Amino acid sequence: MHWLSILGIGLAANLDNLGIGFSFGARSTKIPFSSNLLIAILSIASAYASIAFGHLVANYIPPAFANWIGGSMIIIIGLWSIKTNIKEMNTIGPTEASSELANLLKNPARVDRNGDNIISWTESWTLGLALALNCIASGFGAGVTGVSALGTTLSIGVFSLLTVALGVRVGKQIAQTWFGRYSNAIGGLILIGIGIYEIVI
Repeated sequence: MHWLSILGIGLAANLDNLGIGFSFGARSTKIPFSSNLLIAILSIASAYASIAFGHLVANYIPPAFANWIGGSMIIIIGLWSIKTNIKEMNTIGPTEASSELANLLKNPARVDRNGDNIISWTESWTLGLALALNCIASGFGAGVTGVSALGTTLSIGVFSLLTVALGVRVGKQIAQTWFGRYSNAIGGLILIGIGIYEIVI
């Protein structure tokens, strides 16, 4: 079991969650445990499906080639995350954000529809689905390399719960720091490292 990749993917896939937590925490918006759990479940479901599909594809190609393809995909996703982060840092306003997730980060009110500063279970569906989409591509790449579907999805679920809760708790203090601004790029660097590891090992 590639446990380093399992932990790394779990962390990298959820740094957006940390950014979301920072954004809401900085605005004193709460995400109850039930809402946080739903977000984690949606990420687990999307990751498991994509990893399982990756395993299926890997059955039809040589193991060494599978590692190369999967690792390369993870590296490309990491590079894309860094590019997206840089682009978002250079945008002028929320309407110029490059993705649905970026829009949610810059416009938390879109999630908190009733304006009570609490993300309810029903309101968290939008947020959870947007974050779950981030797990699909990296999950497929990981699946092709042969990582454990169960281990990876559990890692993603646990890190999802932790990063959202941590982000909300310390959002006011960290949202404006370099870590808060570049969390997506940091996740991209982790994915690049995982991709290289999967190709070489």
